[in-house]
Amino acid sequence: MTMKPQALAILDIGKTNVKLSLLDQQGKTLAEQRTPNTIVTAELYPHHDTERIWNWLLANLRAMSETAEITALVPVTHGATAALVDDTGLVLPVLDYEFELPAAQVQDYLKLRPAFDESHSPELPAGLNLGRQLYWLAQACPEQFQRARHILTYPQYWTWRLCGVAASEVTSLGCHTDLWRPHQRDYSSLVKQMGWDALFPPIRPAWSALGAVRADVAAQAGLPQDCQVLCGIHDSNASLWRYLGAVDVQVPGAVLSTGTWVIAASFETPLSQLHESLDMLANVDVAGRPVASTRFMGGREFAHLAGPDFEPCTREDLERLVAQATMALPSFAESGGPFSGRAGEVVGPAPRNAAERYALATLYCVLMSDYCLSALGSSGTVIVEGSFAANPFFAPLLAALRGQPVQCSDDASGTTCGAWLLRYRDACPARDSRDAIALELPGFGGYRTQWREASAMAAPACRQDRSAAPGSPTPGPSPKRPH
Repeated sequence: MTMKPQALAILDIGKTNVKLSLLDQQGKTLAEQRTPNTIVTAELYPHHDTERIWNWLLANLRAMSETAEITALVPVTHGATAALVDDTGLVLPVLDYEFELPAAQVQDYLKLRPAFDESHSPELPAGLNLGRQLYWLAQACPEQFQRARHILTYPQYWTWRLCGVAASEVTSLGCHTDLWRPHQRDYSSLVKQMGWDALFPPIRPAWSALGAVRADVAAQAGLPQDCQVLCGIHDSNASLWRYLGAVDVQVPGAVLSTGTWVIAASFETPLSQLHESLDMLANVDVAGRPVASTRFMGGREFAHLAGPDFEPCTREDLERLVAQATMALPSFAESGGPFSGRAGEVVGPAPRNAAERYALATLYCVLMSDYCLSALGSSGTVIVEGSFAANPFFAPLLAALRGQPVQCSDDASGTTCGAWLLRYRDACPARDSRDAIALELPGFGGYRTQWREASAMAAPACRQDRSAAPGSPTPGPSPKRPH
């Protein structure tokens, strides 16, 4: 009889897709399934379809348990999301952070939220500040809110459903929530003022095993009764842990994690260099250390610019758009980013076909990523990981602009590897980054200068504080790494 290998199951809930991966003890992927992350627009407000995800998860765990003995589970999710639960389940649906909260409550909330120098969490649109979501829910649904026993950040909601243990964890608490003071490693003044501190369960490390799966879950999913559930982690911090948590891996200057969101995290940049008006923030890594970051909704914007009839471009397509000064000026997503608040536009001759639209989307995301790295003063090695790593032009074009080493990860999902490392913390994953050879397009430097000038001029009046915005590719001073 052949023994089944032992494996770790990773539930990765991104804003666009949900993925379940099965990895063995060496980090090899044994199985993988995906499904769209859908939003329900009925009932009280737009919310995540948690029951559909739950039933999908149980069915796929049962199928994967035929391949391997699943000894542990770890949830990884996007940020800006929390669940309010009592002893039996949700007291309210899990709010979608893209829901535009009523203006009256927003103005009241702005009087309560912590100052930027306390939370290093910028004021963001819709529900991207989790504190704003909680404040609105407390006002709009007071009876349900008062029934809540716990506020669970999103990875820990899934942990709680799997094993019944309630926990909090710093990477989700510190993700532009207004709820955390990264320097003090403690809850913010907002949490204490609102009395929410009693609702947050004890903080546990992302890698800690909180307990075995519930008996009913083990039966439904075909899992061993002693299968352990790890506390879980915020997705972009799982990508960072790939470079911070592994043994014998040199910490890069910055990681550019790409997916629905493109998040630039710099280990070189002091928090004093962050500017709220540019949607810069301090993320919090697995060890509780603040990491200077900035981001834009790059995957969403790429899809908008490339269009539905997806067709990869050629170098000639890129050169043609640069030569004729066809450029996309930010932004094409409503949520966050250094140019949040203005409608994007395409200037110059319009793209003629699907390949040119792909080329325009690539150029735009390269320029936005370059802008974010300059805002952070990035000067060391940049590692590009995630979906943009599969674009053959993205990293080489970024390398041509940056004048600093750029490497491209062969790992299509740094979140998966980072989550695996939570279980196998002493492991050393295979080195999978390759040097990006700069792709020098004629006139690309001038194109970048023109794009930056046009983008700054078109920025909305409410975000015109650009005194610290990057106007040239010259990196700032090399600050210390977080410690």
